Amino acid sequence: MVAVKEDYRRADLSPADRRMLDFAVRLTRDPSGMSKNDVDSLREVGFGDVAIHDIVQVTALFNYYNRLADGLGIDPEEPS
Repeated sequence: MVAVKEDYRRADLSPADRRMLDFAVRLTRDPSGMSKNDVDSLREVGFGDVAIHDIVQVTALFNYYNRLADGLGIDPEEPS
């Protein structure tokens, strides 16, 4: 799990897990650049519509939380 935290691209992951993380990173960094091809790449490794929906929702939620914390100057790792 440490390898995933440090750099998932170097971690020993299944092709599906790697593709999912690639998708999440792309959605985070270039949301307007996403296309049907990105979704199709998830289908190629076995993800169905519900799983793809969940991947997008979780990615979007974490992006929202991070921007909220950054905007308010909150460090989520710091005890309150």
